Amino acid sequence: MVANSLQQHLRQPSCHDEDISALLQFKQSFSIDASASVLNGNYPKTSSWKLPVEGENNNTCCSWDGVECDETSGHVIGLNLSSSQLFGSINSNSSLFRLVHLQSLNLADNNFNRSQIPSAISNFPRLTYLSLAFSFFFGQIPSQVAHLSKLSFLDLSQNMVDKKTASDGLLKLDASIMKSLVQNLTRLEALNLGFVDISSTVPDTIANLSLLTSLVLRNCKLYGEFPERIFHLQNLEILSVRFNHDLTGYLPEFNQSTPLTLLYLAETSFSGDLPCLLGNLHSLKELDIGVCNFSQGPVPALLGNLRQLTYLDISDNPFHGPIPDSYSNLTQLVTLRMLATGLVGPIPSWIGNLTNLIYLDLAFNSLNGSIPTSVSSLKNLQILYLHKNSLSGKVNFNIFQNLQYLYQLILNGNLVANSNHFELLIEPPKTTGTSNATHIQQFESLSLNGCSLKEFPYFLRYQERLKRLDLSFNNIHGRVPKWMWNISTQTMEYMDLSNNFLSGFDQPPVVLPWVNLHHFKIDTNKLHGSVLDVSNNSLSGMLPQCLGNFSDNLSSLLVGSNSFHGLLPQTYTNKSSLRVIDVSHNKMQGKIPRSLENCLMLELLHLANNKFSDVFPFWLGNLPHLKILSMRYNGFYGVIGQPEPGNNRFLDLRILDLSYNNFAGEILIDYVFSETAMIMRPNITVNQTTYMYNQLQKRDFDSINTYYAKDYSLTIANKGVEIFFSRIQQAFAAIDLSSNKFEGRIDPLVGKLKGLRSFNISHNLINGSIPSSLGSLPLLESLDLSDNKLSGYIPQQLAQLTFLSLFNVSHNNLTGSIPQGSQLSSFNRTLYEGNPGLCGAPLLIKCGNPTAPLPPISNGDEEDDDKNGLISGLDWIFVVSGFVSGSVVGVVLSDIFVTRRRAWLIKIAVKVGLMKQKRETGRRRNRVR
Repeated sequence: MVANSLQQHLRQPSCHDEDISALLQFKQSFSIDASASVLNGNYPKTSSWKLPVEGENNNTCCSWDGVECDETSGHVIGLNLSSSQLFGSINSNSSLFRLVHLQSLNLADNNFNRSQIPSAISNFPRLTYLSLAFSFFFGQIPSQVAHLSKLSFLDLSQNMVDKKTASDGLLKLDASIMKSLVQNLTRLEALNLGFVDISSTVPDTIANLSLLTSLVLRNCKLYGEFPERIFHLQNLEILSVRFNHDLTGYLPEFNQSTPLTLLYLAETSFSGDLPCLLGNLHSLKELDIGVCNFSQGPVPALLGNLRQLTYLDISDNPFHGPIPDSYSNLTQLVTLRMLATGLVGPIPSWIGNLTNLIYLDLAFNSLNGSIPTSVSSLKNLQILYLHKNSLSGKVNFNIFQNLQYLYQLILNGNLVANSNHFELLIEPPKTTGTSNATHIQQFESLSLNGCSLKEFPYFLRYQERLKRLDLSFNNIHGRVPKWMWNISTQTMEYMDLSNNFLSGFDQPPVVLPWVNLHHFKIDTNKLHGSVLDVSNNSLSGMLPQCLGNFSDNLSSLLVGSNSFHGLLPQTYTNKSSLRVIDVSHNKMQGKIPRSLENCLMLELLHLANNKFSDVFPFWLGNLPHLKILSMRYNGFYGVIGQPEPGNNRFLDLRILDLSYNNFAGEILIDYVFSETAMIMRPNITVNQTTYMYNQLQKRDFDSINTYYAKDYSLTIANKGVEIFFSRIQQAFAAIDLSSNKFEGRIDPLVGKLKGLRSFNISHNLINGSIPSSLGSLPLLESLDLSDNKLSGYIPQQLAQLTFLSLFNVSHNNLTGSIPQGSQLSSFNRTLYEGNPGLCGAPLLIKCGNPTAPLPPISNGDEEDDDKNGLISGLDWIFVVSGFVSGSVVGVVLSDIFVTRRRAWLIKIAVKVGLMKQKRETGRRRNRVR
């Protein structure tokens, strides 16, 4: 053994320094990323590329993984770095192109990060083998490839956007370069351009490549008629032009001696009759003519002569008739696909003799009769599709239980109009216990739609790999068993339980347990109870419109935090029991259905974070119990003006969130809030600890009604931060109108909302002064007026807000001193920044004169500010009360506040009753407009 090793070592050629340098530089230009290669057996081959330790043999690179050297010259002539986890870009300056003696280069299954194939490929005139497949090369294939005249193998296929799907290709090949390539590369034996965008006809000159054994032009956007001469190439064994939908052609009468072993024409526009001699091609092992336009005659029996076939697909051609008995000879078949082939009659019993079958697809035909019990002999079967036929009779599921490798079983859609309908009998095992689970196959896809099932199949409880489960259109009665929530929780993507007679759920989970679920259907059942909660999942699609019709018995519709799109259910009747609707955090669109006005029990409507586009729904004010209305992060728009005649004013509304929309116009509190719970209820106190909840009814089998409470939850921007409230206090009241286009003044009537805890109108276009009436809100905890156009003083009355923990007036045009001696001066100064005229603590800007004027104490109606400048800059300020009687104005001095010691100058601000009356009349007219 030692002698043999020494002999092999002595035969190892010496490696050239320039080759070593080029390879090491090439290695350094890429990173190793396990995701860059996806084929089995991938590993980082370049990890073994290292210079020898001093004293070791110097035959370095010729022993490196993937490197082949010429035994005589020592030059690197072969480089196989396929599936080597290489990630990075490559261009013509790469050291790779210094290996000018290369004869073989394989870089397949790496990630070259959408690099173009370098034109320096012409540095390898000796190349006979080149594979750049499956490696994210991008752009136009350079003309230099056509100069590699010694190539016998060329593979540029499957450079796709996504390796894991049959997505669009990244490479293009100009028609002129394609012709040049075919003309120059006369030694080609294998040419694979799969997924390369050629967008031209197939060059007739390909028929001149006499050495060609394999031609793959899959999905190349070819069009025109395929040259018949190519079929007659004497050495051609593999021909694939499938997925070129505009490629036409006919099958010729083949020479019986042709070596063709694989013929793929699927999804092209080939047509005509199948040639008689096709049945004599005894070398043919795989034939795919699915989704073509071959003859409208009977299913071709001649194919039954091809006894050596392992793959046969004649799907979706205009054939008709029964399955030919000659197909019983095809005992080597591994795949048989005959879907949508016009098949009639029964499934023949000899189907059980095709024991090598792994994939059997007879779907979308008119097969009738029962499923033969001989199916149980197909011990290797993994996929069985029999859906969309007219099968009938009673079929025992036991015939499938012997097929231990079966993981896809689709039987749905075998519904016929006669009484002898299809019925699948699923009998539980004679013994029970977990030991039986080891004998039950694990399905990935199971569709038993329309199989007359009366209960949930027992074997489902043992399924751990299901991705798709369809039990719709059956006769399943009763409740969904609790073990259903435990099956395939990590893999389930699609579940359909619709169109049964289900009445409810045993111990439903708080959220659906399937972490990858994107489609869940349970409509058209006999469900009763009060909660439909599928929140916080990954469900998509459109909400069933029938949900509105179910609202008579449904008190909660909770579908938030999914990916639903489309319109809300449009129809709700005045019998609706809905108290809660939460469709937040989806992709819902359109307008709010006016029929929601019928949901007189509704307390919470959560529409946030969607794509709704509508004006403000004033008609919701007619809902007497509506407490919470959240419309934030949508496309609502328009002026919130005077409501339509007959609309009420949201009599019980506690929380209104219109933030992040496109509302405009003035904020008129009295148009939305009039005699609401925030004003009228004297029992709202800061210490109140009761919470808003929905009392839900649960009906059990024993018909005893029980009740339980489900707390309302909501995300609210409170004190400047978005907070999720899992429970909301009855006493909590909030208005958030931020991030819109509201303008005009702040309505002083906000001071009547005595229960208000949070008021946010930031990021709008509000102007005028801050109304002193805000100081009349005894429970106010958060007041955000930032990023507007407010001017004037900060009212001294705000110092009375003892519960205020956030006050933000930044980025306005406020002036004067911040009221001192209160908690207003203790807030962070960033909450006052952006107001150049403000001064005093907490700002670092001191008020310029120690005797500078204090903000005036107003009676709360700032619209009486003197527009002629009588008040601004007063040295002495008198607060005067006035009354009007006819045309007489009475003036009484009530208080005098001396702000500067200049007794020789007195300026008096007088409120004139007539002026006030005139402005009030004008203001109300403006509101009407």
